[in-house]
Amino acid sequence: MNGYGRSFFSLPPVVKNIILINVIMLLATWAVKSVFGIDLTEHLGLYFPKSDHFEPYQILTHMFMHGGFFHLLFNMYALFLFGGILENVWGGKRFFIYYMVCGLGAALVHESVIYWQYHKLMSVIAPDQLQLVLNDGQAYLNEGKVFANETMKNLQMLLNVPTVGASGAIFGVLLAFGVLFPNTQLMLLFPPIPIKAKYFVFGYGAIELYLAITQPGSNIAHAAHLGGMLFGYILIRYWRKTTKTLY
Repeated sequence: MNGYGRSFFSLPPVVKNIILINVIMLLATWAVKSVFGIDLTEHLGLYFPKSDHFEPYQILTHMFMHGGFFHLLFNMYALFLFGGILENVWGGKRFFIYYMVCGLGAALVHESVIYWQYHKLMSVIAPDQLQLVLNDGQAYLNEGKVFANETMKNLQMLLNVPTVGASGAIFGVLLAFGVLFPNTQLMLLFPPIPIKAKYFVFGYGAIELYLAITQPGSNIAHAAHLGGMLFGYILIRYWRKTTKTLY
């Protein structure tokens, strides 16, 4: 599927404003870092609650932060392609609720996985190693260094590297499109073949599940992607039971 025949200015208001906010936040991140030497990602990205850097507001703000231009581009292009259609079908209020539930649900699943990893690490790390990570982990990262010990390195990254991005909400949007328009033909870029939306969503979800299981320490939050899809599916099922239509 492509965006031929549509433009940003023809998008419905909620999708348009979400894209604008995300673009503005990336530009603000670059500007503040350049002028003041402050990285907004370190303040607005989502940290694990056990981290000294965690603040409750990050649960919301991390959804509007991105790690760079291409991270933003991929997420916002998917929102441009699929989000506008969903908003036109559901209306702005329902789409906004859906988008936020998927994003927050993704964060919940992601943090739950991090919580499990944290306790697994805490059960094997030695007290002196733990103290070293707590005292110097952030300073080492600022210098571009990580601990040679694998357990110490994993804990260092878990406590000091924030999660950013709208990917969880975007995966929820993809799931919704596949549910509402299951037989719509999408044209893949790689390989350039048509595929029905329901198979595209199922395949994407299967890949994310495989990667979440096989690459638990990846810097890509596969569990968050699955969480966005899961919460999106639950919300759609709930709406179908409580309303006559999804529109």
